[in-house]
Amino acid sequence: MKTTIDLPEEVLVKAKVIAAERRTTLRELVVEGLKHVTETPPEAEQAKRKATFKRLLKAMQASNTEPMVPLKREEIYER
Repeated sequence: MKTTIDLPEEVLVKAKVIAAERRTTLRELVVEGLKHVTETPPEAEQAKRKATFKRLLKAMQASNTEPMVPLKREEIYER
């Protein structure tokens, strides 16, 4: 089915570059994107983003750190 879509020029240029890098057509790129958007339930996407965010936070946490605990005055002076 043919249709006409008015896209911002910068989006169209980026899409053409990506299609060329993937050695596919702009049509196939648009079809792939639309399938992804229409077939991915929003809840699953949110859960996936949360999992990715948690994984990134864990990866950024230093493994040699201790949890922060307030020190008593005596402990401050001992150190």
